[in-house]
Amino acid sequence: MKNYRKWGSPPYTIAVIHGGPGAPGEMAPVARELSSLTGVLEPIQTRNTFEGQVRELRETLETNANLPVILIGFSWGAFLSYVLTARYPHLVKKLVLIGSGPFVERYAAGIEAERLNRLSEEERVEAFGLIDVTNDPSSPVADKDKSMARLAALFAGADTFAPLPSPPREKEVFKVSEEINRRVWAEAKPLRISGELLELGKKIKCPVLAIHGDYDPHPAAGVKGPLSGVIKNFRFVLLKKCGHEPWLERYAREEFFKILNKEIV
Repeated sequence: MKNYRKWGSPPYTIAVIHGGPGAPGEMAPVARELSSLTGVLEPIQTRNTFEGQVRELRETLETNANLPVILIGFSWGAFLSYVLTARYPHLVKKLVLIGSGPFVERYAAGIEAERLNRLSEEERVEAFGLIDVTNDPSSPVADKDKSMARLAALFAGADTFAPLPSPPREKEVFKVSEEINRRVWAEAKPLRISGELLELGKKIKCPVLAIHGDYDPHPAAGVKGPLSGVIKNFRFVLLKKCGHEPWLERYAREEFFKILNKEIV
């Protein structure tokens, strides 16, 4: 799998980091929008370990970006961008976190339950079946990947407050990987539980902006409170009538890009 795409013309001063882990390509609409202002790099995480993804992102930025970059991380990509910024501060001049997961474990407990609760009865039955497939060690890899992709689609619907029409699909469509998701989270989750993840924030010196939707099942309190206590130059914006992916929200998209445009000019 190719591990980056480029949007617009050089220099590539912005990098957008996808979520998942194991769900590459979802930041394409953001990359396309911002590329009218500057060159945008879209790294694709292909490694199946946490440390491998940190290393891969660093190498991709060093090889292709105009350093230091404005790093925009979404969901899992927010965590990855946060860790990279803490470890390699010379690579990043500003960090933007979109729809980040909580940085303290106690805030994460109800996320899946909230998503399931938002589904219809029929969708919940399907979701539990898909979860069983992904958790079954005997399931073929192809079935696990297909089930994870379908589960992600169901949850994406639950995560959205008022969806806009789906953006056009890219010609280059990346495959969802259940293995990457499972193995990377198995390494990353203990960092959050131990408090090591949050502690890394004390090493971040550049400006940090967190953008979060008020309908996002990932609780805003798990981002705003913890990070405001460890990062000196930290701001938080809560978008109203907005779910997990602001660029797909009818009532929040315009405000979301207005905020981003102001941050990158």
